[in-house]
Amino acid sequence: MKKADEKIAVIGLGYVGLPVAVALAGQHEHVIGFDISARRVEALRRGHDWTGEIEDADLAATTLRFTDDPDELADSTFFIVTVPTPIDDQNRPDLGPVLAACDTLGPRLSPGAAVVFESTVYPGVTDDVCAPRLEAASGLRRGEDFFLGYSPERINPGDKEHRLDTIVKIIAAEDAPTLARLRSVYGSVVAAGLHEAPSIKVAEAAKVIENTQRDLNIALMNELSIILDRLGISTRDVLDAAGTKWNFLRFSPGLVGGHCIGVDPYYLTHASEKAGYDPEVILAGRRINNSMGRHIAAKTLNLVGQTAATPRIGVLGLTFKENVPDLRNSKVPDVIAALMAGGADVLVHDPRADAEEAMEEYGIRLQEASALTDLDALVLAVPHEEFRGWANDLARVVRPQGAVIDVRSFIGRDLVPEGMRYWSL
Repeated sequence: MKKADEKIAVIGLGYVGLPVAVALAGQHEHVIGFDISARRVEALRRGHDWTGEIEDADLAATTLRFTDDPDELADSTFFIVTVPTPIDDQNRPDLGPVLAACDTLGPRLSPGAAVVFESTVYPGVTDDVCAPRLEAASGLRRGEDFFLGYSPERINPGDKEHRLDTIVKIIAAEDAPTLARLRSVYGSVVAAGLHEAPSIKVAEAAKVIENTQRDLNIALMNELSIILDRLGISTRDVLDAAGTKWNFLRFSPGLVGGHCIGVDPYYLTHASEKAGYDPEVILAGRRINNSMGRHIAAKTLNLVGQTAATPRIGVLGLTFKENVPDLRNSKVPDVIAALMAGGADVLVHDPRADAEEAMEEYGIRLQEASALTDLDALVLAVPHEEFRGWANDLARVVRPQGAVIDVRSFIGRDLVPEGMRYWSL
């Protein structure tokens, strides 16, 4: 029998919010999913999740109610905020979506309500930014009339193994009774268990350093790949050899984009600078990872050389990572821009990406797979599963003396036809 002790509202129905809302609707009687996008809500009502996180059959079976009308939130007692936390063009935290969520929720808060933030922020945002905003919008007092919690999201887009229910969930709240409410709500859907952090700020910090650590490890691999390339050594061969040691950390070089790893470190460095400390290592890692698009393009143009006045270069993949349709903060456009600046004619194909969004966000026109022929070079930028078969078509799409740039070593040099040049990070 479903629980009816809380009326739950999930604010934001993207990669994070939708899986949370669907899971909770399976265990709780009253769950509503809210998004400001009428287009998103309508698609979900029709039973389709364009992010691919929830299967259409599961969406059709859910009792979750979808809405873009904020007034329908008024009866809720437990709010979960899962809106994006991007950065601006100066790499500073953009709390606009979180503040907008507070402004939406405020007038709909009733005494006794709990508001839990899952959006990744720097330590102190929930207490020092969100609480005053909610108080101003609601006319209620935090800690007396409504109560705050924090439970950082850990969903990995496109990952079918590490899901909401299989990842330990961190929970934190401003007092013991509110923490008990979080324990009851999240404990009903997270089989992996809960970790109760001693404070909201600890939970905020734990999340932001998770992706910072990963960003730095990838930055190290990227810098090593540049060094080893100049030494004429295959990075993949070196990593395979080094990986035989029991305590070697298995990270790989690559493009680092998206709405988490490429963004969250800037939230931590912002907090650091506010506290009077200028971070060095974290920002150095960001500079290295942000430069990799230009590095890949330079290597591609160098391999093409003087084979054509206007090299014809195909790029496979535009999304920020493999097997997802998300274009947010993708670093593949950096590769494309640098190739075009070098005089190349670039053709981009990505069966996962939305063509209209690609044009709107980056001015990039996606091509059908059939358009990528007679190429001087093929750049496999994002290793979608759909591209695995391209290893058998290289002789058809790339000129005999052309180049294959296998960014993540997805194809491997052994499958490249003789006479073609091969390079990977």
